[in-house]
Amino acid sequence: MHQVALIPHGATQSGRLNKDDCGRYNITFRTKSGIALLYNEETNNTYDVCLKLTKEVLTIQKLDVVCTSGSESQVNHRTVVLRRQTTGGLGLSIKGGAEHNVPVVISKIFKDQVADQTGKLFVGDAVLQVHLLRTAGDEVTITVRYLREVPSFLKLPLGSPGLSTDHSRVSSPLFDSGLHLNGNGNNTAPSPPLPSANEPKYEKRWLDAVSIPLLMARVSRYKAGTDKLRSNCFEVFALDGANTNILQFCTAAESTDWLQAISTNINDLTQENIKIINKYCSSDDQIVHMGWACESLEGTTAGRTSAFKFLALRGPYFYIFRNPPISAADWGQAETTYNLYEVLFKVHKLWMAEDCWLQARLYLGLEHSPEQQDNESLCFSILVGHGQSHTFRVELATDLAIWEKSFQRAVFLEVQRIR
Repeated sequence: MHQVALIPHGATQSGRLNKDDCGRYNITFRTKSGIALLYNEETNNTYDVCLKLTKEVLTIQKLDVVCTSGSESQVNHRTVVLRRQTTGGLGLSIKGGAEHNVPVVISKIFKDQVADQTGKLFVGDAVLQVHLLRTAGDEVTITVRYLREVPSFLKLPLGSPGLSTDHSRVSSPLFDSGLHLNGNGNNTAPSPPLPSANEPKYEKRWLDAVSIPLLMARVSRYKAGTDKLRSNCFEVFALDGANTNILQFCTAAESTDWLQAISTNINDLTQENIKIINKYCSSDDQIVHMGWACESLEGTTAGRTSAFKFLALRGPYFYIFRNPPISAADWGQAETTYNLYEVLFKVHKLWMAEDCWLQARLYLGLEHSPEQQDNESLCFSILVGHGQSHTFRVELATDLAIWEKSFQRAVFLEVQRIR
């Protein structure tokens, strides 16, 4: 029987040691895979997903049941005949129901009993229709469809959704309907008849659901438009507006690890893009750094609001965009442009950006994460003449350090140019 390979939390990752434009060495992640939860704000449910990170794309996969051989008469639906044996039951349990406002779902399949032997039923299947063909339910025809977004508490625990070799694992007792269609657990049902050659065979597989290109993408741990920090969660937004929805993790360490890996790949792609652009620009028009930051805006009666802006240090100017500049003409469409000589850069907590040894300890997990401190620790301000100022927030301490070093370098290059 085919076994779905599941990757444990934080497993399978690779990287390399590189030196960035600010002269700092860091590990650049290239690939990473693992299990997470996808949170749906509309239904308030979470779903198991598999994340796959490469240099250029973050892919979200969801479990689904696919037909691997034979003829499949009805797409997405499976009709299975279960014949109760005299020495055992049907060998499955269900949860949910209209009274709980959730679908009726198969929550457990007992190993080596009738339901397991069919090879056509899986934990997470929604029960669409049931027909009792004989008295006392000796023969039952059940029509099911696998729900890719069934609430996690109706299936197996996080990290082990749908292992085909371990159907007997006990799932969460929440919303248990109390219906266990099995007999005496000590009895084993006789072996079923051999399937015909044309009979369809099914397997559970991880299938790609959403792919987020990382070039010019951004991440956020905050609720949209606010400075309210989510716990162990973040979202990834692509340049075209596509997003992952809210990704949840079991621990703050796991969430931070994924956030760092995704952010590092985004920054890597940005640096490559900068190098390509700079090849065709004069020495006075070089891009030093660019990327996303969240600007804190003056709040209303409801409190402070915020908006993501794309910032760039290029030649003698500091640019603030609503969206990243893609073409040469876009550079003339900045929301605000300042001359570097009239701008003062200020980190709200300078020690966090300057202490490179602390950054190394934070990365290795030997120190308390700055992402769990107050929001001000990851902010910087741009002070301009006439009392104007902008305050920006970044997601990681490394982002703050890069912006500080980049401003220092851009100002130094501008001074050299003026001389």
